[in-house]
Amino acid sequence: MPDVTAPLAGVRVVDVSMLGPGALTTHLADLGADVIKVEPPGGEYIRRMVWPFVDGVSLLHWHISRGKRSVEIDLRTDAGVEVFRDLVRNADAVVEAMRPGALDRRGLGFEALKKINPRIVMCSISGYGATGPYRDLPSHGIAYDTWAGIVNPAVDENGFTYLPEHASIGIHAGPLYGALTLVAAVLRARETGEGAHVEVAQSDAAAAMDWLRSETFRAYERPEDEVTGNPSDNYERRPPGTAGMEDAVRYQIYRSADGYVLFMASERKFWRNFCEGIGRMDLFESRPGHEYADHARGDLELRAELTKIFATRTTAEWIRFSGEVNTTIAPVNSPKTIANDPQFQERLPWLPASEFGADELPFPVRMNGELPRPPRRAPQPGEHNAEVLTGVLGYDEARIAELRAAGAFGKGSR
Repeated sequence: MPDVTAPLAGVRVVDVSMLGPGALTTHLADLGADVIKVEPPGGEYIRRMVWPFVDGVSLLHWHISRGKRSVEIDLRTDAGVEVFRDLVRNADAVVEAMRPGALDRRGLGFEALKKINPRIVMCSISGYGATGPYRDLPSHGIAYDTWAGIVNPAVDENGFTYLPEHASIGIHAGPLYGALTLVAAVLRARETGEGAHVEVAQSDAAAAMDWLRSETFRAYERPEDEVTGNPSDNYERRPPGTAGMEDAVRYQIYRSADGYVLFMASERKFWRNFCEGIGRMDLFESRPGHEYADHARGDLELRAELTKIFATRTTAEWIRFSGEVNTTIAPVNSPKTIANDPQFQERLPWLPASEFGADELPFPVRMNGELPRPPRRAPQPGEHNAEVLTGVLGYDEARIAELRAAGAFGKGSR
């Protein structure tokens, strides 16, 4: 049974997205929306994409399709289109993640769906969006990060360029922006009775998430007397983000006795507290620095001294020290080791494989102290056909048989 107390209880979303963009409705399902995943006969191929495979099914599917109900509908048939329209009549939103215009070609674009349900919100999520010279280019998720300037090409010892390890941005940020705007549009539609077409590009989202760097370079196009660097750097216009941090000293990664820590004492008070805590006020007195944003760039003598100091304690000991003396030190984890971090274990308890097919991270926002919990594991193709056709659409057996005969659910449908 659905949780009627969930934040999005009572919101119904018809989802015809595919692959990574389907995370948009994962967020909604995690928060209690009834997400009906419309799949082609045989199911979406997300189940066969991207390693690892858990029990023969891609982890991508176990995570992204969790909490959703699956129905198989053949939208290439008139009968399948009719069933889809019936789903839209009492839905709040439709999410598509195809190349722009795919649903329009089936007579299921926004203008057509508005005639069925004037309050419907359609959210279209794609790689490069519905406009611009790249709109029709086929692509995968990393393309949006390379396009947005997030990934720096690497070169191996043979001179070959290669794709370095990096955190994917566009395929995660696009669904988040889309989900936020979809909920806003649904609220507006419930107040005004007027639907809306929300359109989000994963490439746009990647660029927007990395706004500080691009906006910094843009700001540097203005005269130097208008846009300067920080006073602690004698107003030098440094590269944005972490690009200007390689020779930083008081804001830098250091090796601990068993791993790494990030030292961030760029404010004078944190630098003083650190020096006092380790009994080395001589370091502070000789180098008090500026009050804010002082990284002690290029001070190799201090960097060498801090390198020796940080190697004397474990990462856990430095984190405890940070809290005790009120200075800024953080652990440096990897995707493999983060699960052992006590903060991770406290804040992000795994959704267990026994319930969800694979160990998965939860939706990371608490409401009244509780993390939302998906209502079900990722579905098999068409697992909820009967449940949706009868419980949502009110079809009787005769109507279902008629539609099945007309090919609405594909050959051999349940």
